[in-house]
Parts: sequence; structure tokens; C-alpha cells
Amino acid sequence: MGLTILDPTAERDAAPERPLALRGEPTTIALVDIRKPRGDVFLDEIERLLRERGHEVLREAKPTFTKPAPQDLRRDIAQRCDAVIEALAD
Repeated sequence: MGLTILDPTAERDAAPERPLALRGEPTTIALVDIRKPRGDVFLDEIERLLRERGHEVLREAKPTFTKPAPQDLRRDIAQRCDAVIEALAD
């Protein structure tokens, strides 16, 4: 099964192919909603797909998209999770 990585920037040329970092399969994945419109819709689908593959999913959210996530939230996620996915949408 291949893995496609999408580059959300507006670059005209495709990003050069890069090998993925070697690491174990994450078991607990944090999904962080940054509070942009429809980000939760994206994360709902990602959560469904991850759970189908046997991953534990932790849902978190920033208080507002205009500021970085609070330090305590970042620390909690780093301690409890193996990987993080942030939702950006509009």
C-alpha cells in the first residue's frame, strides 16, 4: 500500500520525493482542531479512517485559530500521543 503526501502550498512544481522517516506505527494519534471553519468535518473523516485501522484517537482543539495552542495543551498531547494531525480548512 503506497502513501501519498499532499503539499497544501500553492507551489507550481511538485515537491521532490522524500523518504518517510523510519519509526514505528503510531498507536495513539492526536487530532487537533485549530478552529478554522470545517476543520472538524475533515477531522471526523480522518478519525473514522484511523479507528478503522486500529489506532486510538485523541481529539483536542485550540481555543482560537488566531493564537498558538497553549503550552499545557501541547505538553499534554506530546506526553499522551505518538503522532499529531492538525486540521486546516476553510
